[in-house]
Amino acid sequence: MQDSDTDPQLASYRRSIDNIDAALIHMLAERFRITQAVGEYKARVTLPPADPDRESRQVARLRKLAEEAHLDPEFSEKFLRFIIEEVIRHHEQAQQA
Repeated sequence: MQDSDTDPQLASYRRSIDNIDAALIHMLAERFRITQAVGEYKARVTLPPADPDRESRQVARLRKLAEEAHLDPEFSEKFLRFIIEEVIRHHEQAQQA
């Protein structure tokens, strides 16, 4: 039996996971740069920080995408709602600035 640190197949899987994790971080950073611009725009034109209709549409759209990708839609919704909550928090801060 090989040690988990020396198993070449496991190491290959882990390298793939590490690369995907790095890509996710970069994509989230880009998403938050754009949502920051949205928050600043909303503050400037006095729109509310949250848009429940848009959020509901996004959740439904991404749940469908998750199902098509064979990803648990409940997990994807929780993940998206976490991101949405963080974006709204940033938008609220932009309104107070």
